[in-house]
Amino acid sequence: MTFQIVILALIAAFLGLRLYSVLGRRAEHEEEPIQGRFDEKTGVAGLPPPRMAGRPGELAGVPRQDGNAAIPAVELGLRDIMAADRRFDTLAFVEGARGAYRMILEAFWRGDKDELALLCEKHVLEDFVAAIDARQAAGETLDNRLIRIEETTIVSASYEAPVARLALRFVADIASVTRDAEGNVIAGSLNDAIESTDTWTFSRSVASAAPDWLLEETDEG
Repeated sequence: MTFQIVILALIAAFLGLRLYSVLGRRAEHEEEPIQGRFDEKTGVAGLPPPRMAGRPGELAGVPRQDGNAAIPAVELGLRDIMAADRRFDTLAFVEGARGAYRMILEAFWRGDKDELALLCEKHVLEDFVAAIDARQAAGETLDNRLIRIEETTIVSASYEAPVARLALRFVADIASVTRDAEGNVIAGSLNDAIESTDTWTFSRSVASAAPDWLLEETDEG
C-alpha cells in the first residue's frame, strides 16, 4: 500500500511540473524564467520559434498592421494583462501556447481524457470527451501527426478582472488518418499533410495562485 502511494505521488508531481512548464510567466525578483522545453533556435519540442516582432521593444507574436505597428486592441489588451500580472511574459506565453496546442491535439487523438482535463476548461473538455466517446463507439482510432506549426499569432487579448484571455491563431500542417477496428485506413493519409488553421482562446484568473492557463474555446479558421 505504501509503495502504491509513493508511485501515485510521483505521477502527480510529474504531471504538475509538466503542466507548469506549458504556459510560462515572466520571472519575478530573482525567480528564473520558465523555459520548459523551448530552445531559442528550434522552438517547443523541435518546432520553429514563434514569429517575432521586428524591432526591440515590440511585443512578440502580435499581428502587424503594416509590418511595423501592432494592432492597437491586441497591444492594449496585452499591456492590461501585464499590468495585472507582473509575471506575465508575452514571448513565454506564445512559446507555451505552441506546446499546449501540440499536447492537447495529441491527447485528443489518442483519447487521453485525463491529460485533456488538466489543460481544458470543463465545457471544452466535455466536447472533447463526447468526440472521443463517439469515435470509440464506432471502433475508430486516429493516427494523426502534427508535422509542424507554421505560424502562431495572438489575435486578441483582454483583461476583465480577474480573468485574462488570449486568443491565438495556429497555422499547422497535420497528417490525418482514421482507422477502423481492424486497423484498416478508412480516411486520410500520413503521406499528405493538410494545412489547418485554428483559433484557440486560453484564459486564467490572475487572482489565482495557480499558474495554469486553460483552453477556453476552439474555433477553426
